[in-house]
Amino acid sequence: MPAVLRVALPVPLPSLFDYLPPATGVACVGSRVLVPFGRHKLVGVVVAIGAEAAVGSSRLKQVLRLLDDGALLDPELMQTLAWAADYWLGAPGEAYANALPLALREAKPLPPIGDEYWSLSGAGRSEHDAGSRRGGSKALLDLLAAGALSAQELSERQPGWRDAARRLAAAGLLERSERPPLDRPLPPSLAPQLSDEQQQAVAAVGADLGQYQPFLLDGVTGSGKTEVYLALIEQVLAQGRQALLLVPEIGLAPQTVRRLRERLGVIVEVLHSNLSEGDRARAWLRARAGSARVILGTRSAVFTPLPQAGLIIVDEEHDSAYKQQEGFRYHARDLALVRARALGVPVLLGSGTPSLESLANAEAGRYRTLHLRARPGAIRPPQVQIIDMRAQRLEHGMSPALLGAVADTVARGEQALVFRNRRGYAPVLLCHACGWHAGCPRCDRPLTLHAGRRQLICHHCDYRQRVPAVCPTCGAGDLKPQGQGTERLEEALLAQFPQVPVLRVDRETTRRRDAFEQLLATLRDDQPAILVGTQMLAKGHDLPNLTLVAIVGVDEGLHSVDFRAGERLAQLVVQVAGRAGRARKPGRVLLQTHQPEHPLLRSLLAHGYAAAARELLAERRLIQLPPYSHQVLLRAEAPQREQVDAFLAAAHAALPVNAQLQIAGPMPAPMPLRAGRHRGQLLLEASNRSTLHGMLRSWQLALIALPSARKVRWSLDVDPIDLY
Repeated sequence: MPAVLRVALPVPLPSLFDYLPPATGVACVGSRVLVPFGRHKLVGVVVAIGAEAAVGSSRLKQVLRLLDDGALLDPELMQTLAWAADYWLGAPGEAYANALPLALREAKPLPPIGDEYWSLSGAGRSEHDAGSRRGGSKALLDLLAAGALSAQELSERQPGWRDAARRLAAAGLLERSERPPLDRPLPPSLAPQLSDEQQQAVAAVGADLGQYQPFLLDGVTGSGKTEVYLALIEQVLAQGRQALLLVPEIGLAPQTVRRLRERLGVIVEVLHSNLSEGDRARAWLRARAGSARVILGTRSAVFTPLPQAGLIIVDEEHDSAYKQQEGFRYHARDLALVRARALGVPVLLGSGTPSLESLANAEAGRYRTLHLRARPGAIRPPQVQIIDMRAQRLEHGMSPALLGAVADTVARGEQALVFRNRRGYAPVLLCHACGWHAGCPRCDRPLTLHAGRRQLICHHCDYRQRVPAVCPTCGAGDLKPQGQGTERLEEALLAQFPQVPVLRVDRETTRRRDAFEQLLATLRDDQPAILVGTQMLAKGHDLPNLTLVAIVGVDEGLHSVDFRAGERLAQLVVQVAGRAGRARKPGRVLLQTHQPEHPLLRSLLAHGYAAAARELLAERRLIQLPPYSHQVLLRAEAPQREQVDAFLAAAHAALPVNAQLQIAGPMPAPMPLRAGRHRGQLLLEASNRSTLHGMLRSWQLALIALPSARKVRWSLDVDPIDLY
């Protein structure tokens, strides 16, 4: 049999593909190649060289051409990706493709890794002097009038500048150039004096630089975890090594970049989906070359090459955004631990509300726990109070006590946050005469009323329709919105406090790139204001004049069928509460509920998150739920319910007989109809991870071979965090 190249291709198949070597050039493991695949040409990654083909050379196709002179992915990353594809049951080619920015998945030369600069052309200078441009174009011409600026500086000074740059460049008014990466350090700012707890945390992790050791930094919200990160990154840079910092949300990246750059005096490379593909590819390649010393990114940045790795930090490690929910379903926090072990560096998981998985690992001695219990600079932790909503007259879901507290806060010139984790105006539109409600025909769920757009929108499949003038069933005109979303709360608060700015922060108001930062920038630290927002506001934002947080809609998290609901509610309450009183002014938190005696709320109030988490862990251990057991969820969906049922029944029959394996299902998904497709699932559970994983690959191959598998869309989710 001929010696061949084994190639991973970006297709959803659990296999590698054999090709004959190209006519010219020598491929190496980790390099990209262009190959024929059916009627298409695909870019793949070489996984093995000199492998023995299973078929004769006459049946093999030849690699069309090499795309790289050497390996683009280093041995550590290749090994980690192979492990990840195996663990999360991903198609190998999709795992390798995930590691590459989109621009590097194309058959094009690697982009130069110099800094991108923009300047005015002669015509652009004349246009600026004439002052005929308006809006973003005028702002960009004004910025560049003093001289050329880098793309990174432009992103900081004029978010969303690229649209204007494209227009002006097409008109011949701007010129783009490349310059070598900046090697002179920027002036760093002075670090504040660390508290004793912060110093102990820095010393503990610093002592293990150069070897693998997981740390859990358990710090109450506002306790200064970021200062610990900065001090450790300084040590890593002093050793000439690289640091990778992961954050859960794109919205946290701009302010974190500024803090890192101001403190450390180095260029910070950023990797997230809001960047242009060219910028992402350049940042990735600079990290690979070792010239990028500090890399900040969201989930996918965990795949960044780190040839001189020194430290990996996962901020807000509990956040569910680290779990990929489509395609290759990896968990960035868990992959960060695997990479840290392979690279021989410490990994620091930080959170004010650690996940139960991380707390269980710390309890078992796998992680070392570091505590930050004090809030430097704050007078005291925020005072938390429960408002009993029973028998109260509510104004759009807000009690008199809540509205009174908001009034007192703005009267003092301070800011209040009214938190509701539901966007839109109202979750249900109801006919008062006959009981009809507006439902999604594709999901069998109520449509959410968005009053500003005069639309009913399904938050599951994005189905939209105009708001009817009368009831479609009985013709009555008495259609009433039921419940409250952020839009309705905003309207009510504007009516109640007409002299005070009311800012709504949710997915509707932050659709445009950098809109979140621009919204927060309109808040002056010394003015009264009311914010209305969803969980976007719960994470990491420092608002020094925010002293009141009022949480509306706590009860929904107390009655969910999801066993993780209690953990998520506790985390959300603590994270949102942590926005209050972060500077010198004391903070106050109000929880509105019809369940004031609920044990979880009482435990949170009396003893804090740590005690509530201990109780939740004890419950999980008692009934053998994760993290004390391990799960795999088989999901299936199809246009007809019969197709789903037939596939899941065949999948159940294909399971090996194993007394240690617990099987729930087949059963309808908690949301049985979504976007017009019927959904079902099968949940596997075992107390021993190896028991579960020992049979998964063979079961997956058996599922692929099932005739009924061709009639459904199905996926396997290892360690699912969402059973929907």
